[in-house]
Amino acid sequence: MPDLLIELFSEEIPARMQARAADDFKKRMTDGLVEAGLTYQGAAAFVTPRRLTLTVQGLLSASPTLREERKGPRVDAPEKAIEGFLRGAGVSRDQLEQRDEKKGAVFYALIEKSGRPAPAIVSEVLGQVIRGFPWPKSMRWGAGTLRWVRPLQSILCLLSDEAGAEVVPFEIEGIVAADQTFGHRFMAPDPITVSGFDAYQSQLKRAYVMVDAAERRAMIWNEATIQAFALGLEVIEDPGLLTEVAGLVEWPVVLMGLIDPEFMDLPGEVLKTSMKEHQKFFSVRNPKTGKIERFITVANRETADQGETILAGNQKVLSARLADAKFFWENDLRVARGEGLSAWTEALSTVTFHNKLGSEQARIDRIVTLARYLAPVAAADVDLAGQAARVAKADLSSEMVYEFPELQGVMGRYYATAAGLPASVAEACEVHYAPLGPSDQVPTAPVAVAVALADKLDKLTGFWAIDEKPTGSKDPFALRRAALGVIRLLLENRLSCGLKAVFAQGYDGADADDLLGFFHDRLKVYLRDQGIRHDVIDACIAMAGNDDLTLLSKRAAAVSDFVKTDDGENLLQAFKRANNILDQAEAKDGVEYSYGADVKYAEAEVERALFAALDAEAGAIEAAVLAEDFVAALSGMAGLRTPLDDFFEAVQINDNNAVIRRNRLNLLSRIRGICLSVADFTKVEG
Repeated sequence: MPDLLIELFSEEIPARMQARAADDFKKRMTDGLVEAGLTYQGAAAFVTPRRLTLTVQGLLSASPTLREERKGPRVDAPEKAIEGFLRGAGVSRDQLEQRDEKKGAVFYALIEKSGRPAPAIVSEVLGQVIRGFPWPKSMRWGAGTLRWVRPLQSILCLLSDEAGAEVVPFEIEGIVAADQTFGHRFMAPDPITVSGFDAYQSQLKRAYVMVDAAERRAMIWNEATIQAFALGLEVIEDPGLLTEVAGLVEWPVVLMGLIDPEFMDLPGEVLKTSMKEHQKFFSVRNPKTGKIERFITVANRETADQGETILAGNQKVLSARLADAKFFWENDLRVARGEGLSAWTEALSTVTFHNKLGSEQARIDRIVTLARYLAPVAAADVDLAGQAARVAKADLSSEMVYEFPELQGVMGRYYATAAGLPASVAEACEVHYAPLGPSDQVPTAPVAVAVALADKLDKLTGFWAIDEKPTGSKDPFALRRAALGVIRLLLENRLSCGLKAVFAQGYDGADADDLLGFFHDRLKVYLRDQGIRHDVIDACIAMAGNDDLTLLSKRAAAVSDFVKTDDGENLLQAFKRANNILDQAEAKDGVEYSYGADVKYAEAEVERALFAALDAEAGAIEAAVLAEDFVAALSGMAGLRTPLDDFFEAVQINDNNAVIRRNRLNLLSRIRGICLSVADFTKVEG
């Protein structure tokens, strides 16, 4: 069983496209091979800036011969039907076989599809994959029609086994497959002849190419941390940057440089962002002072001067970048300390938030109103919440944020502090965008929470008012993320808030019920991730006060835990039995059995015991529900399990005596009412 090796060698593949390209190459090639009848034992794809590589182990040497028996029309069928069957089966009339069946003689065709050798199949599938490869962006070059991410220069395509290796006959747009690749562009550019994947990998490493991106990442990180540790420093982790840098080099050479002392007073976030976005540098921090003092850059080659020239050039470019950042910083500080942040917020009156929702300044006015309204919910000072909401977006007008939009919020805190605003206001400026994702930290300071809620709720009510809701997978305004942010802010800070009342403070025209339904859908996702079943959540959504998401989730957690217990499961079954009996009786009798159960009409001892249990537990359950202590309420309900089981075991509900029957149905109604005071158990499965 041969092994297959393919390398598509090109000009530089953008780092952001590499991982997806490797996955696509592996999937499309292996799917195509299997579909054509070539199974395999294992496969792996690799990618560097200049090559896309696939190795497939244990491939069949040929596809198997396939035989298929296909039933056709009856022998006496119309000629056109028989001709259609012949065309579809790809056989001639004399190849058909007649067989007698119950309804008469029938034609059968025995179709044999001969197997094909692996080279022919590989060549065919590879051509289809290259022609249809899903690059996010691709280009044509020269006079050909082939599109690739960058000009494709050569193709290596080998099948190898114990007997040796053979080149798969393949050609596309004048590029003929061979058994050759090329080493590092600068350090070993000559052709390399290979005989299989192991040789390919080792020969390329000797030619200064690390084929495996994971190996490049590990090498970069290990060398960077070792160099930093030797100086008592630490590299700031950035997995995204590490992946990107590993996609820029085939032979990583890690170099550490100095940051000019004149830039050391810039905020660490500015240094880190400028170096990352403009230069792809890692920041190196002094753990004792917290200051970023050095940087790590990764070159793509070794040099005779151990990288001194490369470092000197990088430091020169970095100094120019940081000089710009310092200029922005100092200009912004002069505005913040002199005119205050109001100058920036006023400038936002000319910046459009959305053409149907007005300017950023108009949005700020709405957020201020909402933040003041929500301040008591978050236990925040109303005036401080309003002040923070007024300046939270001010840094959008600053020169630094114009240059580095990803620093919005972070710079707001610095500028609010420079303007002499209270610490709680400055904190709100930084964190009011949070949480931005499921792993992002949730603000906990009262003023920050009030502004963060106001920011997200204004956005949601606004887009609901203009009917710009998420549809399917499309959510251009990140409204699902905003809703999840509101949910996490409320639940993780244990805040009670009726959302419908908040919606009423926002835009006119926002459908409150529809928006609340959107929140419920997001909450279901959030709670399902915590192990709470969808039917339990639906049972709690059906209760009054379902616009208080903290109350709703508290109820759902209690019910979820309860129905997992033996008492909960058995009580649920008893409730469903009682509810079914009541539904049938009420439908039959045309009346509602909802009151009037009296122990004096009880005949059996188990019946009187159930009355006693209800009298003993009902008050405590009702008080617990009013106190929103659902665990206690359900615990009280669990006390009804045994007397209820005994009641159903010993008593016939539909007694021949109409008075006794009515009394027992009213007793079941009392039980149903107690259960439904906690959750709508009719929606719980089981």
